[in-house]
Amino acid sequence: MDQPSGRSFMQVLCEKYSPENFPYRRGPGMGVHVPATPQGSPMKDRLNLPSVLVLNSCGITCAGDENEIAAFCAHVFELDLSDNKLEDWHEVSKIVSNVPHLEFLNLSSNPLSLSVLERSCAGSFAGVRKLVLNNSKASWETVHTILQELPDLEELFLCLNDYETVSCSPVCCQSLKLLHITDNNLQDWTEIRKLGIMFPSLDTLILANNNLTTIEESEDSLARLFPNLRSINLHKSAGLHCWEDIDKLNSFPKLEEVKLLGIPLLQSYTTEERRKLLIARLPCITKLNGSIVADGEREDSERFFIRYYMELPEEEVPFRYHELVTKYGKLEPLAVVDLRPQSSAKVEVHFQDKVEEMSIRLDQTVAELKKHLKTVVQLSTSNMLLFYLDQEAPFGPEEMKYSSRALHSYGIRDGDKIYVEPRMK
Repeated sequence: MDQPSGRSFMQVLCEKYSPENFPYRRGPGMGVHVPATPQGSPMKDRLNLPSVLVLNSCGITCAGDENEIAAFCAHVFELDLSDNKLEDWHEVSKIVSNVPHLEFLNLSSNPLSLSVLERSCAGSFAGVRKLVLNNSKASWETVHTILQELPDLEELFLCLNDYETVSCSPVCCQSLKLLHITDNNLQDWTEIRKLGIMFPSLDTLILANNNLTTIEESEDSLARLFPNLRSINLHKSAGLHCWEDIDKLNSFPKLEEVKLLGIPLLQSYTTEERRKLLIARLPCITKLNGSIVADGEREDSERFFIRYYMELPEEEVPFRYHELVTKYGKLEPLAVVDLRPQSSAKVEVHFQDKVEEMSIRLDQTVAELKKHLKTVVQLSTSNMLLFYLDQEAPFGPEEMKYSSRALHSYGIRDGDKIYVEPRMK
């Protein structure tokens, strides 16, 4: 059988990790030495190979000499072959079958949809625990074959594969804990429920950028389908447009972490409202959008929730409102406090035996007030002394000595008094 054209895995390995190109030993298992065979080997007899091999974007199309792969890669446990030109699963199998301790394999952006994965080939992946097939356009049939042959698979990445539907596997994969299936076209919840059927032990489900629509599933069914789900990511699920969809998340019995950014339902709320309303509706979560929910923040959010809905008619109040009223009781509305500085005040101006009520701007200075009072008291500004009397002050009038000081800094309020006296010569 003719060897596929292009660069081989071994060719790239020797070039990248030769002592000339990769002179340093970094960690255990480095500096693999293979004695030359009697026939002589065309490659170097020594390579500085780390246990994590990164051979992405190297134009690899085939495996190369399998004996050499076995000799050099016995200690390797992570292999990144992303963005190469591997299109034949048999060639991938030749590589993987000769890396006996391989646990992590990245095959992203290889055109592997051009060939069929046979179970005999998939068997060489048996020890892999983390498999990345992003942008490989791997069919569900290929995924099913992999699932049947990888008994210890814990993490599976299927992003950017143009999936519009999910095809159920004939067997469940009990070992899978994390499924990363972002940036596909999975919109209908009936497709998502199939993932629960296939992966009953799922701990983390990342569904971001799928335009997911409303969660059409009963609470009991969600609990049965995802009994172990601890974390779910629904970023940019364009079809989530009602609070009932958020409430459905409470049906997952072990859910602790939720990510919900970029969904239409939340766009009309402020950042503070979004977070508090979500925390109040999801009583069991400990982390929201990557941030820990502290006990104090939860109580604040739940009290905010009560006040947010307390003015609505009974028929429009969410059920969660009644649960929280049972917990905290009926709360009083928060007092509205305007902390902006007062812009003007009505004061009494006293000069000799005359009293005149005036409205004065508080953003002006003492010097500006004197100019304003000139016509009232018939004194020049240089011959004018001002004294301010706070109606609640216990110490009597305060002289307004500093011409550049703003009036609002005195705390002047309606009903206070200003006394004008001529300067004594």
